[in-house]
Amino acid sequence: MPNKLLTFDQIGLPDVCKDLIRRPRGLFLVTGPTGSGKTTSLATMIDHVNMNLERHIVTMEDPIEYYHYHKKSIVNQREVGTDVPTFAEALRRALRQDPDCILVGEMRDLETIEAAIQAAETGHLVFGTLHTTGAAGTINRVIDAFPVDQQEQIRVQLSTSLIAVLSQVLLARIDKPGRVACYEFLVVTPAIANLIREAKTFRIDSAIQTGKKFGMQLLDDHLWTLFSRGMISAEEMIDKCRDPAGLTAKVHKLGGSVGRAELDEETED
Repeated sequence: MPNKLLTFDQIGLPDVCKDLIRRPRGLFLVTGPTGSGKTTSLATMIDHVNMNLERHIVTMEDPIEYYHYHKKSIVNQREVGTDVPTFAEALRRALRQDPDCILVGEMRDLETIEAAIQAAETGHLVFGTLHTTGAAGTINRVIDAFPVDQQEQIRVQLSTSLIAVLSQVLLARIDKPGRVACYEFLVVTPAIANLIREAKTFRIDSAIQTGKKFGMQLLDDHLWTLFSRGMISAEEMIDKCRDPAGLTAKVHKLGGSVGRAELDEETED
């Protein structure tokens, strides 16, 4: 049976998400590899909207893993393959129901991606997932899904419709049994929107680094925080990070080592 809904605090979601998901329109992407906890994060955000706002929420999922009962909002859940044939068709049908908030369980193809962006542009808050890693990589993946002659227009559309990208991985804990989520988080500020529009996504990581006051964080920074708190091992941190050399050097400064990962890094050098 579907899992128990969790809270923001229980899964460590950035608090700034609570403000972003109150917006009446826009595209909020949750990304990561299979098994990274995307569905749980989305269920938590949908439940927060359901508890706190009067909205009509329509979800399309494959399969439904969490049940949402009516609270302050009305929630209609559709299962792809059972209630509707595809995500794209589910999205088309959902728009006829006059929803405020839409969850697209997987943005698998161009048709679904295009429909999700259009829905976000026309006054809906749209949550979607992609199997991508990192905020910049996610934006590039969306743009690259379109033919080259459409990509400039899509950059413009994304720059105005995208509100946030939450990219996550799940890590084994060493302080107690279980796993912990690690997040990279991008909030689309006017400066970020300009980078998207001008095809300068290679600068997004630097913009995230300087955007901490908006709640942004790079994956490697959160990995380091979890390691520093004794929640994950150095090996796990290095295995999942983008800059193994940089984080290995930080571990060395603390007088530690990274075991097998360190040996692999030295071998590559």
